[in-house]
Amino acid sequence: MPNVTLKGNPIKLTGPEIKPGDKAPDFTCASSLKDTTTLAQTPAKARLFSVVPSLDTPTCSIQTKKFGDALNALGDKVACYTVSMDLPMAQGRFCSAENITSLKNLSDVHNQSFGKAYGVLIDGLAIPLLTRAVFVVDAKGVVKHAEYVSEVANEPNYDAALAALKACAG
Repeated sequence: MPNVTLKGNPIKLTGPEIKPGDKAPDFTCASSLKDTTTLAQTPAKARLFSVVPSLDTPTCSIQTKKFGDALNALGDKVACYTVSMDLPMAQGRFCSAENITSLKNLSDVHNQSFGKAYGVLIDGLAIPLLTRAVFVVDAKGVVKHAEYVSEVANEPNYDAALAALKACAG
């Protein structure tokens, strides 16, 4: 597993470490109060999964806004998602307030299946949270980029993720 810290303290992640070349694991996340989304239900095109602990924190907010702005230029060539433990209503409220339309929200609060499948569920906290990570999956379901941010409070490498996404989109 990758070495990840939270404010300098080592944390343990649950699940496997996903690497480029791996088949993207399936998951079931809440996409609304009544609906769930699985990997198979996402479009068969280049996909970006921006994983954040909570949209209520400054770094997660910055990450979501930066990806949202950068993805506007790619239009419908790609499908992009923010994955967090936030409730779908809170995710929707955040994106609405920030005018973010290029990312869809997936809440892993349903059963933490994304966190467990992608190795981003933080173990040992009083409440379940996901570590900061970014995954790019191609149209065939193969992981082309995987970044587990080494310090949860830091931002990901946007350039590397967007380059991988653009390469998958053609």
